[in-house]
Amino acid sequence: MRLLATCLLSTAALFAHAGSLSTYGKPFADGVAVPVSQAVAAFDTHAGKPGRFSGRITEVCQAKGCWMVLEHEGQTARVMFGNDDFFLPKDASGSAVVHGVLARKQLSPEQVKHFAEDGGKGLAVDPVEYRIVADGVRLVGVP
Repeated sequence: MRLLATCLLSTAALFAHAGSLSTYGKPFADGVAVPVSQAVAAFDTHAGKPGRFSGRITEVCQAKGCWMVLEHEGQTARVMFGNDDFFLPKDASGSAVVHGVLARKQLSPEQVKHFAEDGGKGLAVDPVEYRIVADGVRLVGVP
């Protein structure tokens, strides 16, 4: 029950402070979005099946806009957009809700290097990451 209340409050807060709403990919139904930190903490519950996840955008691929990183309470997940089915603006910021499937991914050294370079911020990339393959994204811009 506490998890549901936290998710509802997080989703409500996300949209209450919406400056503008932009959608990419396929439309998806409104509903409770699980913050990335809670989804990762309860990985076995959320992995492998479609769901809605939320967080703050910390990084976007600077090469094409083909991925972003969502963060909540220190936990991150890289969000991929299908097989490059759609792209985000490289300057996307604010908060997002995504519809997709959560997984854990072991990256090769080449992938680690590639993501670090394309991020454009020089941030370290963990060789094991949480990943959401999304078919839809809603960005909530900063007013």
